[in-house]
Amino acid sequence: MAAIEVGRVIVKTAGREALMKAVIVDLVDQNFVLISGAGISPVKRRRCNIKHLRPLDLSVSISRGAKEEDISKAIEKAKIVTEIKTPLKITL
Repeated sequence: MAAIEVGRVIVKTAGREALMKAVIVDLVDQNFVLISGAGISPVKRRRCNIKHLRPLDLSVSISRGAKEEDISKAIEKAKIVTEIKTPLKITL
């Protein structure tokens, strides 16, 4: 399992969207990726440092640079909508 790949579901660990889930849409370079919440979560489509992400075991089948509609359809097809919308359990 590659940790950082197109279609991998991630959790943001820093910034205003911390603890929110999103999907990796594109690999920009070795330090940055393009992520999107695709209407499933409030994360906006933006470039993000991979140091600020935590990959989950969930992934969807999308092409590189997919549109918002394609991502949301892939999430529904993979039947992981409830896993993405479920809030994280934080233990300190």
